[in-house]
Amino acid sequence: MLTVGVIGCGYWGPNLIRNFTNLKGADVRICSDLDKGRLEHMKHLYPSLAVTTDYREIIKDESIDAVVIATPVSTHFPLAAEALEAGKHVFCEKPLTQSVEEGVRLVELADEKDRTLMVGHTFVYTAAVNKVKDLISSGELGDIHYMSTARVNLGLFQEDINVVWDLAPHDVSIMNYILGVRPVAVSAIGHSYIQPGIQDVSFVTLRYPDSILANLHVSWLNPNKIRSTTVVGSKKMLVYDDISSLEKIRIYDKGVDVIPHYDTFGEFQLSYRYGDIHIPKLDEAEPLKMECQHFIDCIEGARPRSSGRHGLEVLIVLDAIDRSMKQNGAEIEIEYPKTLG
Repeated sequence: MLTVGVIGCGYWGPNLIRNFTNLKGADVRICSDLDKGRLEHMKHLYPSLAVTTDYREIIKDESIDAVVIATPVSTHFPLAAEALEAGKHVFCEKPLTQSVEEGVRLVELADEKDRTLMVGHTFVYTAAVNKVKDLISSGELGDIHYMSTARVNLGLFQEDINVVWDLAPHDVSIMNYILGVRPVAVSAIGHSYIQPGIQDVSFVTLRYPDSILANLHVSWLNPNKIRSTTVVGSKKMLVYDDISSLEKIRIYDKGVDVIPHYDTFGEFQLSYRYGDIHIPKLDEAEPLKMECQHFIDCIEGARPRSSGRHGLEVLIVLDAIDRSMKQNGAEIEIEYPKTLG
């Protein structure tokens, strides 16, 4: 039985408490938050749960095996570092930290202490994203040409991070996971329309190995909520709509073939394919529940799907996007530290 303490009971913390509480292999014993009202609410929901406004009570408690961190990103590094130093396993919400240097230090510290460090990139635990990964890995879509994503809505505006750090971690995490590789360069433009100095819209282009391009559109300033990813392969194309409840994935047997042999330009022709549309059945389960269970499994020896290293790779890409926006869209080559291999 894994004993768990949760730091942060605001927006996402209660969801983590609920899921860990409902797992047979976990015992959530204590949670902390600076807001006493939130603690009273958690105590009402879980009468046996101890509550405190001092997170150190969780970290210093030798009976606690793992610490779950669901606090503002600026606090992730000090909280996670303190927990790892105390010998705790750590589950930290995304993004891992607010700087690459802090992320590297956490990964190295987890290795030094032989503790599990996992990052809350929940989408890599969804049935739809794993189905897309299987379709790419199996070769059904052919060679991947490019991907395009839109993650836009009206709000919620953040005061401490821009829209890239808020929304893009999802898509970068998904793309790295389904492709099995990390981007080599990035260019991005963004603008602050509502809050000076905090970009609320950004257009990002990532270059992956093998000439794969990926375009991301993230925005807090859009009339419609859109969560859509298009994957274009040499054989088939795919659209993943996370908002759809019944048809999250549509596979299109469409494409373009070049006639292999022609003697003159006049003979040059393209052959267009218009085939069927296939909607695969997905075995849905709550992704956060799967993620929490996976954290327990990893402590027992499984390999983390969204490990500290995975979170660090995402962090490095976010940092490169920020630098590109500051340079008006200049392409930034992405360098990865030796920690990642």
